Amino acid sequence: MFRFAHIEYLWGLLIIPLLFLFFIWSRISRQRALKRFGNEQTIKELMPFASKSRPAFKFFILMLALAFFITGAARPQFGSKLKKVKREGIELIIALDVSNSMMAEDIQPNRLERAKRAIARLVDRLKNDKIGLIVFAGEAYVQLPITSDYNSAKLFLNSVNTQIVPTQGTAIGTAINMGIRSFTPEGDANKAIIVITDGENHEDNAVTAAQDAVENGIIVHTIGMGLPQGSPIPVVRNGQKDYLKDREGNVVVTKLDEAMLEKIASAGNGIYVRANNAQVGLNTLFDEINKMEKEEIESLVYSEYDDQFQYFYAAGLLLLLLEFIILERKNRYLMKVRLFSQK
Repeated sequence: MFRFAHIEYLWGLLIIPLLFLFFIWSRISRQRALKRFGNEQTIKELMPFASKSRPAFKFFILMLALAFFITGAARPQFGSKLKKVKREGIELIIALDVSNSMMAEDIQPNRLERAKRAIARLVDRLKNDKIGLIVFAGEAYVQLPITSDYNSAKLFLNSVNTQIVPTQGTAIGTAINMGIRSFTPEGDANKAIIVITDGENHEDNAVTAAQDAVENGIIVHTIGMGLPQGSPIPVVRNGQKDYLKDREGNVVVTKLDEAMLEKIASAGNGIYVRANNAQVGLNTLFDEINKMEKEEIESLVYSEYDDQFQYFYAAGLLLLLLEFIILERKNRYLMKVRLFSQK
């Protein structure tokens, strides 16, 4: 298989026709100047060693050498070996719920903090993968664009809190739709969205969003943060810890909506995992994503390419040497040679 490593360099070949036009114009201008100088026959006698063809021949050799150098710079390569390879990595977007209900303490120290710690541990496992972070409550925002800069990922993760999204709620569908738009355009890596939330979705149709993701080649997994029996939402008032109450003064208890998260994962061809105080489940999902990659992306490709630019450079250098040897004037000794003259 043949290819150019830097095919964009071949645009430099367009300069050669322009140089040809400039050469033709300069030769015509020279001929006109000589005609103004005097009689053509007289000029020939005054310049017996002048040649009309040699400058044109030298210029042609020079342009051919330039073409070889430009082609060599584009690094022509031939594929020399076929082998089975797998994609180097995956693209993963974490959609993290930052609504007030994520401050519930049924998962210690609280749902949000436990999720952040699990994401940080996941980042430590990434190799040749890309990760992005979306935070959502009543609205969704890209906290970290898709990247392989893992240090930045941890830095952005540390700044996540429930105040980062001003509108309260749990818009899971909006977060999934934003995740669909956040992957690398036309990338061929496996793509997955992991939604980490307590599942109390009241804003949009998250199941439809998960179906849209599948149509775009993206798998949607869900992780349920919280316990089925629920927990009150702690708030701090006047420096003292209290619990969120409704208008009637009753303590609000946030419960994990497993049914919703199972539907979303099913629609997204993914897996639902429920977090607990022992584990969050991110590593389990990451292992599943890696298994999927090994099974589906193995393909036969050219794995090694041999550079052939040295031959083009060598040809260009030989042409430059030839152009240097050939004189623009006729050789006074070679002019006397008459191989086919009659005695």
